[in-house]
Amino acid sequence: MTDRPHDDQLAGERPESVSPGDARRRYVVHTYGCQMNEHDSERIAGLLEADGLVRADSDSDADVVVLNTCCIRENADNKLYGNLGHLKTWKAEKDGRQIVVSGCLAQKDQDKVAARAGHVDVVMGTHNVHRAAELLEAARSSDAPITEILEAAVVDDHAMFPSALPVQRQKAYNSWVTIQIGCDNHCAFCIVPAVRGEEMSRPYADIVAEVEQLAADGVTEVTLLGQNVNSYGRDLQLAARQAGDESARLRPLFSDLLRDVGRVDGIRRVRYTSPHPKDMRPDTFAAMAETAAVCEHLHYPLQSGSDRVLALMHRGYTAERYLERLAEARATIPDLAVSTDIIVGFPGETDDDFERTLEVAAAAEYDYAYTFLFSPREGTEAAGMESDFVDPAVAGERFERLRIVVERSAVAKHQARVGRIEEVLVEGPSKKDPGVLSGRTRQNKLVHFAPPADMERRLRTGSYATVEVTRAAAHHLIGRFVEHVADARHTVRIPVASV
Repeated sequence: MTDRPHDDQLAGERPESVSPGDARRRYVVHTYGCQMNEHDSERIAGLLEADGLVRADSDSDADVVVLNTCCIRENADNKLYGNLGHLKTWKAEKDGRQIVVSGCLAQKDQDKVAARAGHVDVVMGTHNVHRAAELLEAARSSDAPITEILEAAVVDDHAMFPSALPVQRQKAYNSWVTIQIGCDNHCAFCIVPAVRGEEMSRPYADIVAEVEQLAADGVTEVTLLGQNVNSYGRDLQLAARQAGDESARLRPLFSDLLRDVGRVDGIRRVRYTSPHPKDMRPDTFAAMAETAAVCEHLHYPLQSGSDRVLALMHRGYTAERYLERLAEARATIPDLAVSTDIIVGFPGETDDDFERTLEVAAAAEYDYAYTFLFSPREGTEAAGMESDFVDPAVAGERFERLRIVVERSAVAKHQARVGRIEEVLVEGPSKKDPGVLSGRTRQNKLVHFAPPADMERRLRTGSYATVEVTRAAAHHLIGRFVEHVADARHTVRIPVASV
């Protein structure tokens, strides 16, 4: 799962109408980390709203602040406890205010959170998102912080798979769909298996049924989520075989799922994240090529281009095999965009190892890359390799050299799109210029374009348009509006203040 550091208040498109005198309690959810955390935050928000709370515009307006944490990055602890320090003052300013800490860092640190920040009301882990509202209510009558950390997901669909819970989506036109939780890989740098548990696939029919319901609600784009999505269903097949079904083949069901989700009426785009290169199979590429709704974008984490470092990481593939699979993907799927994750400075990485990474990154010609300096996480194998840690100055210099390589490739890929007509899903006004719209192509590229005056009403968030690309930059494209393709299908609630 790609870690994309951020701190976002959960802010949806469809705020509930609230009168000026509304006495209901208000909440804010701040999310750190990966897409799985973003989806968990949507479910926490849904549960709180089902319990009668309404979304606040900011911390100052809120009665409840939820910090949904990540523990991938080195400074995650400092960031959490720094924010909790500020929230101590916030809580003291008004009676009844509550603070909830959830997510991966809470799962890892458990009782440490309450010990270091006694003003926190609820600490809960990754396996009990379904208990958010109950724990918050219990804390209102408790004299001490409530910490509930389940060591594994309970055997109940609503507990195991957050997609089965009430939801307040951040965006009404697209949605995350959890297909799998946990991870059975044990990469030396990764804390995910420790905080998310063993890999478990969600029942196939439940996933398809959820996508059908989302389509009926006006969602046109879904992203299938899992820690290792392309191994989806292997455990279901094994369980079926053990139950006596001799027809159950011990193989992943991911390519079948892509096809069936892509066939759902109303779904125009299907994405997924993140696959593991060791489990990438030709049938997945075939399903992507043959299913019109599946987008031409593959997030394909490399981590290192050195076979020696990949072995130390326990990644289960070589650089040669990685590039062979990538070539097969591009040969099978026309106009495929490829992104990746790369770690610089893994313990023991030599100059020669890093040169191999530069070579593979150049050969792969990525459209974009998430690059990270190695940071040790307590509880991982790599954290115990102190004697082999790379000097920070050396790692920083390598990081800059890698950035140049991946940006060169990204600019070349973008320049090759100048003059092309691209379909974009409108995401709303640009953050820098409200008179400009931002949209995303099927290849997951951000495009900025100015809407014609007579089309401003129709080109609302969630609609589709075609745009001619006129200019390229490293991280976005500039385009000219060509044609309106489809209206947004989701409904928008207009806030109404009662008097």
